[in-house]
Amino acid sequence: MPSTIDLRKKTVQFTLQKKQLTNVVARVGIVLDITGSMQPLYRNGTVQEVVERILAVATQFDDNKTLDVWVYDTEFSRLPSVTERELGRYVDTHIMNNSNIHKFGRNNEPPVMEDVIRKYTEEESDSDTPVFIVFINDGGVVKPIKKVITSSSVLPIFWQFVGIGQSDFEVLKKLDTMEGRVVDNANFFHLDAIERVSDEELYDKLLNEFPLWLKEAKNKRIIR
Repeated sequence: MPSTIDLRKKTVQFTLQKKQLTNVVARVGIVLDITGSMQPLYRNGTVQEVVERILAVATQFDDNKTLDVWVYDTEFSRLPSVTERELGRYVDTHIMNNSNIHKFGRNNEPPVMEDVIRKYTEEESDSDTPVFIVFINDGGVVKPIKKVITSSSVLPIFWQFVGIGQSDFEVLKKLDTMEGRVVDNANFFHLDAIERVSDEELYDKLLNEFPLWLKEAKNKRIIR
């Protein structure tokens, strides 16, 4: 019987064909909110499943089939990247049982976003390869993220924000109308309960605006 990740990879392939993304090579990263309100989702396995669902995307985009991982509250941690081999108990091993990680505090997004930018534009040699960042948050985003998103619009990074839970996501809802950017480099959608959304629907939403950004970023020579 195929594993859940194998089934998810097939669903991603189908979505990529539908959106004409089958030949795209991109780095994929996930940024996970680890503020206090997220605690139940870490404990009940929802976050582990989200990591698996996004890893399925990374296996189709990334040459190394690797998903880069960050967690943040007021502080942030850049964690070991995950592949199918390490997926098993990734959240328990690297997050829940890792005493070095600051967890279950309040929100502060800009520092982790700056570290994402640092990794892909300063530390990596292939710095014009597109980067697709899935940013999971359950509310309380601070307004200074607008400055980071605006300044990073000249970089090969697309920010896909996913709001989960019952917050109003006031800051994230304004991303699409944010002015002063070279290209529209961010998108947001909201899911009340990510664990109840099918893979087909999740991947369709996740990859909805990325193709438009790829086209615009190529036209502006931000990516090759």
